[in-house]
Amino acid sequence: MKNAISLLSVALVFATGSAFAGGDHGGGHGHDKSTNTTVAQAAAGADMVDGEVRKVDADNKKITVKHGEIKNLQMPGMTMVFQVKDPAMLSNLKVGDKIRFAAEKSSGAIVITQLEAAK
Repeated sequence: MKNAISLLSVALVFATGSAFAGGDHGGGHGHDKSTNTTVAQAAAGADMVDGEVRKVDADNKKITVKHGEIKNLQMPGMTMVFQVKDPAMLSNLKVGDKIRFAAEKSSGAIVITQLEAAK
């Protein structure tokens, strides 16, 4: 299942990268592959945060995490409850697991959009 989560994370990164890379970049025709790579690399590592699972509530698609600073949300480290974008992210998690994740604001809630086991 960790492989499925990793594949989902990679797919999300590429989907995000292609959304930013589309359109006309200064009058050129076609895509600039270096732009796609730069966006994907930035999305992959820039906003990942270290954390430790404190509680898993799969029925409600929520997870409690003790985490470090979440820079993109200007949030200091703390323990808090997050919603998850995909309930499958929670399938193999247990209390005490070390994780890395990315989160964003969505519909008034803070949602984990990427999740992986810490290395």
